Amino acid sequence: MSTTRTISANGIDLFVREAGRGPLVVLCHGWPELSYSWRHQIPVIAAAGFHVVAPDMRGFGASAAPTDISAYTIFDTVGDVVGLVQTLGEKQAMVVGHDWGAPVAWHAALFRPDIFTAVAGLSVPPPFRGRGRPLDLLRQSGITNFYWQYFQTPGVAEAELERDVARTMRIVLGGRGLSDPTAAMFVQEGKGFLGHAGAEGPLPHWLSEADLAYFTETYRKSGFRGGLNWYRNIDRNWELTAPWQDAQIHQPSLFIAGSNDAVVTGLIGAKRVNELERVLPNLRRKLIVEGAGHWVQQERPDEVNEALVAFLRESMRAR
Repeated sequence: MSTTRTISANGIDLFVREAGRGPLVVLCHGWPELSYSWRHQIPVIAAAGFHVVAPDMRGFGASAAPTDISAYTIFDTVGDVVGLVQTLGEKQAMVVGHDWGAPVAWHAALFRPDIFTAVAGLSVPPPFRGRGRPLDLLRQSGITNFYWQYFQTPGVAEAELERDVARTMRIVLGGRGLSDPTAAMFVQEGKGFLGHAGAEGPLPHWLSEADLAYFTETYRKSGFRGGLNWYRNIDRNWELTAPWQDAQIHQPSLFIAGSNDAVVTGLIGAKRVNELERVLPNLRRKLIVEGAGHWVQQERPDEVNEALVAFLRESMRAR
């Protein structure tokens, strides 16, 4: 059974779900998600002998949402996790991230190996810092309708996503009605981010109406701007991480993704998954969950939990 509270860390208030006692494990969610996305992992990891803390990340849910776009860089988000560890009175932790939370976890391990002794990333491979700003490279390759680009102008995506939050969450989390999930990443002229799919039809087996209602009600209160501001720092993050060009993460690491996740099935994603050891020389396991999509820890919690608990226990023994 987890409890909730609000913790002050890195100068902002973070709402957290918490359970268990023992070595600290921090779980970082992605977009458009919440600490609730870890509901299947928190009790299992706690029962395995760990102190689990899952925050609503900066800009999401019941956590603080600074107004400035520049307050959502990778330094700010990693700083929140560092601050959380310190506020909890710990010197070290293991960190796990999914979707946007994965870059936070990877960079936390990269920036502060003295604090983060092991790292697991779900769905998004570790940082391969490319030859130029990501949004510039998209434009140079002739791509102008990728969803990252659509999210850049403040107010545009917010207006679309907030028009009918229940419909938005049903489409984004519940599936976008496409045989090719990769196509959902490209925005058709005049149709917006949600234009590919309707909200009709049953939810997938792993997402209940009660789950959807929780996400919907929370996003009705918070809006989408905080989470979208993470995307508005993609190029800035590339600039800020220049000192870590070609750096490796030497702590024990784990990668998990669904075989049907468009993030890892595309040309770039598949290449990065095949080259994980370039950045992760101490990669303990690469788990591709057959038949799972992007929301892997919610879709296939048993397999994800088994892999995470085994990895966390092994990492503790290695310490």
